[in-house]
Amino acid sequence: MKLAALFLCVLFGWSGVGLARAEEIPAGSVVRIATRGATLPIFTVWNKDAVATLVLYSGGGGGYGKLGEDGWPGSPNFLIRSAKLFAAQPFNVVLVGRASDVATLDGVARTGDNHDQDNQAVFHTILAQSSAPIWLVGTSMGTISATAAAIRDGGRSVAGIVLTSSVTAYRVPGAVPRQALEKIRVPVLVVHHARDACKVCTPYEAKNIAEALKNAPIKKTLLLEGGGEPSGDPCEPMHYHGYIGMEQQVVDLISAWVQHPTP
Repeated sequence: MKLAALFLCVLFGWSGVGLARAEEIPAGSVVRIATRGATLPIFTVWNKDAVATLVLYSGGGGGYGKLGEDGWPGSPNFLIRSAKLFAAQPFNVVLVGRASDVATLDGVARTGDNHDQDNQAVFHTILAQSSAPIWLVGTSMGTISATAAAIRDGGRSVAGIVLTSSVTAYRVPGAVPRQALEKIRVPVLVVHHARDACKVCTPYEAKNIAEALKNAPIKKTLLLEGGGEPSGDPCEPMHYHGYIGMEQQVVDLISAWVQHPTP
């Protein structure tokens, strides 16, 4: 499938993929959304049989990286490198980029008004294409975005959220525990590697997130073990923080829970 850069006013095309092997999923398309006088790119993969749309927020400074020769984003971030695995499930998959006037997304920006406007533009774009419920999935700094978006949305467009490798340290602006978690009224899945060694994403603090979700109708925490040989910075995606070597297992757990949320 040839990659196309589309604008919001252009009709989207269905990829028509269902459950399949990840390597069989065709590359999606980049859609450029007008927002706040800026342009926000999203990478989209559509499935005519989708039971949900997953909106993926990467960590670090945000975005999904450059497209590779295969037409897929090349960021090593856990969610971005696992996009094909999510697309092999019965989901639409949307990877959120950075707006044209944003150099990087820190915790302040991810909880700010501009990011909220961008998120709402993404949700409106998705709902114009598919009626499947929208689930937000964030990893590391992306959990700040997913949490803030769910709080501000108030359940209007967002059906649930998944937080992987959550930012828990209070010294980080926008850290998940610092946000008004009692305002979230949709199902929440918290996923964390038990050996995550990132100092701002500690497993023992991640276990406490669910306690603050006082009004979430369903909530669950999964502390995982396993994976391959970690390498590099413990806060980077090739370490336990990024579920190295166990991507398929984590995607399967998330996918199963999104389809059937249980405590």
